[in-house]
Amino acid sequence: MPVASTPPLLALDIGGTSIRAALIERGAVTERLEARTPKPSTPNAVIEAALALAAPLSPRASALGVACAGAVAGGRVTATAIHTFPGWHDVALSEALGAGLNLPCAVLNDARAAAWGEYSAGAGRGQSEFMFVTISTGVGAGLVLGGRLHLAANGLDAELGFVSVPASWTPGTEMPPLGHLGPLEFETSGTALGTQALGLGLNSTRALADAAETGHAQADALYRRSAALIAWKVADIAALLGVQRVALGGSVGLRSGYLARVRASLAVFPERYQPEIVHAELGADAGLIGAGLWAGRSG
Repeated sequence: MPVASTPPLLALDIGGTSIRAALIERGAVTERLEARTPKPSTPNAVIEAALALAAPLSPRASALGVACAGAVAGGRVTATAIHTFPGWHDVALSEALGAGLNLPCAVLNDARAAAWGEYSAGAGRGQSEFMFVTISTGVGAGLVLGGRLHLAANGLDAELGFVSVPASWTPGTEMPPLGHLGPLEFETSGTALGTQALGLGLNSTRALADAAETGHAQADALYRRSAALIAWKVADIAALLGVQRVALGGSVGLRSGYLARVRASLAVFPERYQPEIVHAELGADAGLIGAGLWAGRSG
């Protein structure tokens, strides 16, 4: 899809720590502003902060795109992490921000926005079936199928972090037929690796990754397990949907050692279930760029 647009597109990225606003031109950020997300992050407080941040940029924009954590359907947002976004249930975010800035507005889940950004202007260019996966605090994903961003009516469009895998924890109940299962995110994310690091006397996810990449056998075993579980689910998605390229992002996913381990684990699957695995290209701007370009496309 073409990424040029005149006048610029306005993008907002609403996260638990910060809110970012940017003008997007030709698939790149040309101007940006940032503010801390208010605490508590109730809907009214966040909307007011986002409007105040974006207001100086809005007169030059033709449309507004918003990337926001949570389940997004029809421009309405319901938090999946209620401790981070309390009170967010079916919030009409598109309506509130669009009216407040007098711009047509489109809202995407943050991982889906990043996927569209990478597809349009980053690592997914030229691929009709593409997936972006972020491995950071949690595990998120977005899917482009047949050149279209996959968006489900209930907002659960590519929740890779919620799929089930064998769990390393033992809940103390009778073993079910498939063993103890848990969400992929609980086993593979940066948060999970950070917890596992403490068991080895290491103080952070980064310390575990550094140790694994310099030959610490126990750290490497945990690091490889995370990568292997991601590879397994990537192979499943390839088998189900024919995805041809997967871009890894996030603080864990962008490490070269992690990418190498995902590729090694994927190599044990049949070749037809081995999509190309690459690093995402747009970094922290993927969601901003994707949200802006989506608004330009939709508006």
